[in-house]
Amino acid sequence: MTNTEVWDRIAARIAAQAGPAGDVVGYGDGLPTERDLRLLGTIAGKRVLELGCGTGHNAVALVRQGAKAIAIEPSEQLAAHARRLAETHGVRIEVRVGDLADLAFLRAESVDLALSTSLVAGAVATGTSASGAFASPLGEADDLDRVLRQVHRVLKPNAAFVCTVPHPFALCLERESAGGAGPLPLGRQELIRSYLDEGPVAVAILDEQLTVQLRPVSTMFAAFARAGFVVDQLLELEPAISPDPGPRVPDTLLWRVRRLGL
Repeated sequence: MTNTEVWDRIAARIAAQAGPAGDVVGYGDGLPTERDLRLLGTIAGKRVLELGCGTGHNAVALVRQGAKAIAIEPSEQLAAHARRLAETHGVRIEVRVGDLADLAFLRAESVDLALSTSLVAGAVATGTSASGAFASPLGEADDLDRVLRQVHRVLKPNAAFVCTVPHPFALCLERESAGGAGPLPLGRQELIRSYLDEGPVAVAILDEQLTVQLRPVSTMFAAFARAGFVVDQLLELEPAISPDPGPRVPDTLLWRVRRLGL
């Protein structure tokens, strides 16, 4: 089953848990919001592209702050929920269904800001995956270079792309089950795969299994550079509240990169 099929299967449950939309862009369950991080700048009057809009909560928040929101979402069911959320809140969002790299409908240098955050806040990995990791649109992309090239094409020169991916180190760890030999209630953390072994990792959400890509920080830096971006912010985030009482590593890498150009 593909990731898109998984999101279609659980879209209704995700939407039911998400609740109403707010006025502030979020980056994940329990993580600092845009109100805290101030990465997007002033967005009133700007044309903002969201890659992987999920249930549409961030897109609604963008419009409420005066932006024109354009979203692309691989899951038809999530896209349908995003449209309904926009209708419920009385805002207009252009939502398209397609691969994140399918941006031919946008002219070159026509977007003021691009955004891609967690599809669903707090998608915690369990079982064969690392505790605390989460799924994100960019983290699920098989061909990252293609996505970044398309985002670069549609962004105006010096415009920003703010995005999250699962923290690669979090995807390398797994905690022993309860009753383990360690001093922690949930057992010791184990390094179950090499940080340098790039490739797919299974994560679980709502009893379904997704595949995300383990990409070391150096790999992400190189991918942004190849596409013509320069990194100007890199934040390592973990939820303020977690069911895991033991030592943790950050769940999320939050990037802000800018398109080079005149």
